Amino acid sequence: MDFGFPIIAGTLASILHVISGPDHLAAVTPLAISSQRKGWKVGICWGLGHLLGMLLVGLLFLFFKELIPVEAISAYSEQLVALVLIGVGLWAFFRIYKDRHRLPLAAAPQQEIKQQLTSALGIGVLHGLAGVAHFILLLPVLAFETSWEGVQYILGFALGTVIAMTAYAYLLGIVSAYSKKTNDPLFYKIIRIGGGVFALVIGVYWLYLSF
Repeated sequence: MDFGFPIIAGTLASILHVISGPDHLAAVTPLAISSQRKGWKVGICWGLGHLLGMLLVGLLFLFFKELIPVEAISAYSEQLVALVLIGVGLWAFFRIYKDRHRLPLAAAPQQEIKQQLTSALGIGVLHGLAGVAHFILLLPVLAFETSWEGVQYILGFALGTVIAMTAYAYLLGIVSAYSKKTNDPLFYKIIRIGGGVFALVIGVYWLYLSF
């Protein structure tokens, strides 16, 4: 097998996984919009958190499968993700209400941005813990002829996860920053409301599916 093919395959698989999950996008949308040009940092934090969550549940499977009810933990984490999405949506509306007296499109305080990045990292970890479907995406590792090819696939999967969410968050940040550049606070408010509604609706739907 040609060198690099496993990396490309893993990258494409993870990108499709990220962008096909509305819960992934909904979790990042309000945070990226609020962060404006720093939205890409939100995407990176979520992507890294997602990888950490997957690694953690993978280690649980590997070393403590007989002792720890990993499936139960995963199921509850899906419900927790739903509640977090609802919380993110409500947070977006709270920020809109709180910022009503702020100067139009004023930059977010540095401390607030740090909190958003920390939140994105934590939500990413929860998403990584939720569901065992991630391991279905990693099953192609077993089909490769050598361990090195399997490692390449996993590296590609990790890379694609971060790339996909970083690109999505970056685009949202650009749109948000554009509204600031054109001095259009109404447009900025509309996309913030849209992001909050997106997270809220997906959270409620995800919670419904988890029961």
